[in-house]
Amino acid sequence: MIDMARKDNKGRNLKTGEYQRPDGRYEYRYKDEITGKRNSVYAADLASLREMEKKINKDMEDLLITDASVKKLTVNTLFERYMATKNIKERTKKNYIRMWDYRIRNTLGNIRVVDFKTSHVRTFFSALSDEGLAHSTIKGLYGLLNPSFELAVEDGIIRKNPVTGTLGDYGAPAKEKEALTLEQQEKLLKFVEQSNVYKPHLPMMQVMFGACLRVSETIGLTWSDVDMKNREIHVGGQLVYYEGDEGYCFHDSETKTDAGIRDIPMTQMVYDAFRKQREMNLMLGLQSNVEIGGRSGFIFNTKHGRPIMPAGVNSFLKNIVNAYNKKESKLAEEEKREPELMPPISSHGRVIIRTS
Repeated sequence: MIDMARKDNKGRNLKTGEYQRPDGRYEYRYKDEITGKRNSVYAADLASLREMEKKINKDMEDLLITDASVKKLTVNTLFERYMATKNIKERTKKNYIRMWDYRIRNTLGNIRVVDFKTSHVRTFFSALSDEGLAHSTIKGLYGLLNPSFELAVEDGIIRKNPVTGTLGDYGAPAKEKEALTLEQQEKLLKFVEQSNVYKPHLPMMQVMFGACLRVSETIGLTWSDVDMKNREIHVGGQLVYYEGDEGYCFHDSETKTDAGIRDIPMTQMVYDAFRKQREMNLMLGLQSNVEIGGRSGFIFNTKHGRPIMPAGVNSFLKNIVNAYNKKESKLAEEEKREPELMPPISSHGRVIIRTS
């Protein structure tokens, strides 16, 4: 639109938003309809300024074509768009969505993307820190938010990612994972061996200790994975327990990394553990009666013939340690010495770790 009241020093009519400065340079002032901010561009002559105007107006027009949906776009919907671009394992995707639903969906998730500020995410991370969340947990949430907003930048919805660089040192530092010492392992295995209650768990523990298997790899072992003649364990997959289309259940999965596919030579302890487990399965009728992902003949089973759940493994480890410490405390009292208690443990990664 031409502003008839204003002309430049050559008598040319200036459009709305165009100005000539005292130094002779030309200025175009405009409002960014997405952010609401007022901006200016400058040029040495009017022709150059109007070329710049055309580009600005074209860019704004492109954005305003989808302006209604852009302005309504929430962080939740943006995350859904981002997840649709990811080619990842279904289990990983479900874990991401679960994290989002638990921490972000009803907090940051309902904010419109165009209204989202860096202060929103910093305040959010600070509140999580006050709750006592670990830095690693907050880092995981950052890993969902940051690429989602990066997608919004790439799509031209926003010009700058408000999440980038906000992670900082929020959250408690991760506790160092410490494995049981060899002496502690030997004491614990000896206690289990001498226990009428916990002895059935001995072979599985000996395999985990001796072969350094992840809990998911251990419960996923089948007899076809065990070469007793050549004394080797062939690890080519694992069993994971998570929510699928049919609810929570076991799923056959690849190893966590490509390096996880491996052959492990058996120590004498591990060899004997498999032999004892086979005998115990036959004696107690603990034969696997399920097929998961085409795999069957699982070695470690419940009385119902199904693989043991990871939570079940950690449960019996906790009970064993409690029983061990109770016995050790009583013995130490009789011998008038300080008890050498076993720390709380759980199965994590490829080792049995202390949890305190």
